[in-house]
Amino acid sequence: METTVKNPVVISDMKKRIRDIQMAISWREFANTYFQRSSSWLYHKLDGIDGNGGGGGFTAQEAEQMRGALIDLSNRIRRVADAIPSEEMAEVSCVAEAV
Repeated sequence: METTVKNPVVISDMKKRIRDIQMAISWREFANTYFQRSSSWLYHKLDGIDGNGGGGGFTAQEAEQMRGALIDLSNRIRRVADAIPSEEMAEVSCVAEAV
């Protein structure tokens, strides 16, 4: 009987994947809120290294958690943006208040 060992999938280029939003997010808050980990843990993961300077990155489960966290954050941002009235809505509101 032959035993096969699967190497875990590790995503080591996450920093490249988040490049567009990298400077717009507080990764310290993100790490704490969504992973209950320190910012240094997240920075190591983003850089594709483990805590000892060796190879590392996100496991498939951590990558899925990262994806879900980014989706949650984007939904939160969308709700805040939707709560800000547009210029047209502000004009309607002003007219309604005047009546």
